[in-house]
Amino acid sequence: MRFMSIITSAHVATPTPELMEAMGKLADREIKAGRMIDTGGLMPMATGARVSIKDGKLNVLDGPFVEAKEVIGGYAISEFQNKEEAVALAVEFMQLHIDFMPGWEGICEVRPFFTSDMEGACDPHAAAVA
Repeated sequence: MRFMSIITSAHVATPTPELMEAMGKLADREIKAGRMIDTGGLMPMATGARVSIKDGKLNVLDGPFVEAKEVIGGYAISEFQNKEEAVALAVEFMQLHIDFMPGWEGICEVRPFFTSDMEGACDPHAAAVA
């Protein structure tokens, strides 16, 4: 199963060199094992744009986005046998932040990709995907 991990935080500080090195080692290990497909950090919100639809009209807003309380800082796409493996890697990744960037707070959301065999899985009343 393919999973996306999305990192969000209200802290916009640049990662410490020690954290960057530790994350690099973790990514290298997972890439070599064939589990990590892609990963990346995102530039600050001031460099982006939001395209939205409200009342049937498109709107384009250049960053920064004042109302944002949390910012998506990065992502990883991985291939695992199950959700438990994906969560285990997210726990290991977040532990690096505790170890190498004290005071940082954030969230790593882990979500499976939709596949054609998951018909009805996007129904909010459907059972959770394992």
